[in-house]
Parts: sequence; structure tokens; C-alpha cells
Amino acid sequence: MSANGPLLIEVTRDVSVELPEAELSWRFSRSSGPGGQHVNTSSTAAELTFDVAGSPSLPQSLRDRALRRLAGRLVDGTVTIRAEEFRSQLRNREAARDRLTELLRTALAPPPKRRKATRPSRGAVERRLESKKRRSTLKEGRRRDW
Repeated sequence: MSANGPLLIEVTRDVSVELPEAELSWRFSRSSGPGGQHVNTSSTAAELTFDVAGSPSLPQSLRDRALRRLAGRLVDGTVTIRAEEFRSQLRNREAARDRLTELLRTALAPPPKRRKATRPSRGAVERRLESKKRRSTLKEGRRRDW
């Protein structure tokens, strides 16, 4: 994936969302950790900010779903991702874009189908009770007679 251009998020096989580069906000700063002079002199850490609440690219239904699912990560309706694991700014930009893509893909995904509750079969109930009985007699055999 390139560090420039629109961000394409495939929500389902049929639905995909394209976020233009203009909706992504970048900040660069010094990375933390070891690296000597390189770390001290170059701004390689990338911080990507995306305004989920104010994005015109997200349809209202998907925006509401994302706001609900990302509620713990949002600050004033925006999500921020920081990448600083690589020495190069370009690779950190790509890492941040990849993380945002994956985060939004999971947040925008449709909810899983609800499981229809079914009663256990007679055989399953009997096996469970037999197993409990075996365990009970095993533990009973460990007891001391008083």
C-alpha cells in the first residue's frame, strides 16, 4: 500500500468506502527509543488522525456504527494512530495507514448473525449427566471415611 492517495476500505464484498487523502491529517515528530543520532535528528514518527464523526465519505449508517464501536478510542469524534517502529518516515506512514484501514474495516463490518438458540439433544444431555456422575464418583472415592 502506498503512503499517498485515497484510502480504500473494503467493508464487505459488495461495499467499500474510499477516504480521500484530504480527510487524513498527518503529524510527524521524533521517534522514541534507541537509534542514536538518527532518532535525535529526523522526524520519522507518523501520527495519523481521521475525523470519523465529521467524515463526508462515510455513509450515515456506517458512521454511526463506527462511532459506536470505536467509542473507547475516539477523542472528540477523531481517531489517532501513531507509528514509530521503523527508521523511515515513509514506512511509518504506511504502517499507520494499514492500521487505520484494519481498524475501520473491523469497526464498519456488519454485525455477526445472531445464533438461533436450540435445545440440546437427549443424547447430549445424557452424556453430560453421565460425565458429571463419573466425576462425582471419582471425587467421592477420594474422601476419607469419618
